[in-house]
Amino acid sequence: MKPQYCIVIPNYNHGDVIEDTITSLIKFSLPIILVDDGSEPLTQKVLSKINENYAEVLLLRRDKNGGKGAAVNTGLVKAYEMGITHALQIDADGQHDLADVDTMLAESRSNPKALISGRPIYDDSISKGRYYGRFITHFWVWIETLSLQIKDSMCGFRVYPLEAYAELIKQVNLGTRMDYDIEVMVRLFWQGVNVRFIATKVHYPEGGVSHFNALQDNWLISKMHSKLFFGMLVRLPALLFRRSNR
Repeated sequence: MKPQYCIVIPNYNHGDVIEDTITSLIKFSLPIILVDDGSEPLTQKVLSKINENYAEVLLLRRDKNGGKGAAVNTGLVKAYEMGITHALQIDADGQHDLADVDTMLAESRSNPKALISGRPIYDDSISKGRYYGRFITHFWVWIETLSLQIKDSMCGFRVYPLEAYAELIKQVNLGTRMDYDIEVMVRLFWQGVNVRFIATKVHYPEGGVSHFNALQDNWLISKMHSKLFFGMLVRLPALLFRRSNR
C-alpha cells in the first residue's frame, strides 16, 4: 500500500497562534487533523472558523481537557481509522520549525517503518530549567532502552508509522499528559521500531502559553520512568540480544 500522510495538531487554548501554524502547513497539501482538547470558548470559536475556512482541516473536539498525550492519541487513532499510514505530529504553539516538514516527511518515506523525530536545536528562548531538566529524562531513557539510539524523547515534532502505533495501543494504556511523548517512543523502541532523528530548530515564542504543570507533570514523568525501568528489566534479555546484534 502506498504511504499516505497527514498532520496531527493537538490544541489547548492556543487560539492566538494556531491559524498561523495552519496557514504555514497548507502548502504541503496534506490532511490536517486538529484536535481541540477541551479549550476555552474563545479558542473553540477560533478553531471552528479555521475548520470552516480550510478544506484540508478536520476538527475533532474532546469534551474535556485530557492532556497533550490524550489529544495526540485522539488524532492518531482517527488518522489510522481513515486509512492513513503515517502522521506528522506538530505542536500548536509555533515552537517547531516548519521549514523542516519536508525533511521529516522525506526521511519517513525513505524509512517507512521507522519513527522519525526532531532532535531539537535550541536558541536563547528556552529556560535553563527546561533545558537541563531534559537531560534527566535522556539519562533514564538510555537506561530503559539500554541504548543511546534515542537522542531526544521529548520533542513533539515527529512522524509516526501508524500500523506500529495501532499495535502498541492495543497492548498498553499510554500516559495522557506530558509523559506521553517519552513513553510512546520508548515503547515503540521496545516493539522493534527503529527511531531516526532530524536536527531541527526549536523556538519558544515570547508570551507563549505553556501547559507544563511542574508539580503534576514532573510527578507523572517520574512515575512513568519507574514503570519503564521495571519494564526494561522484564525485557532485559531481548534488549541485550538486540544490542549485541547492532
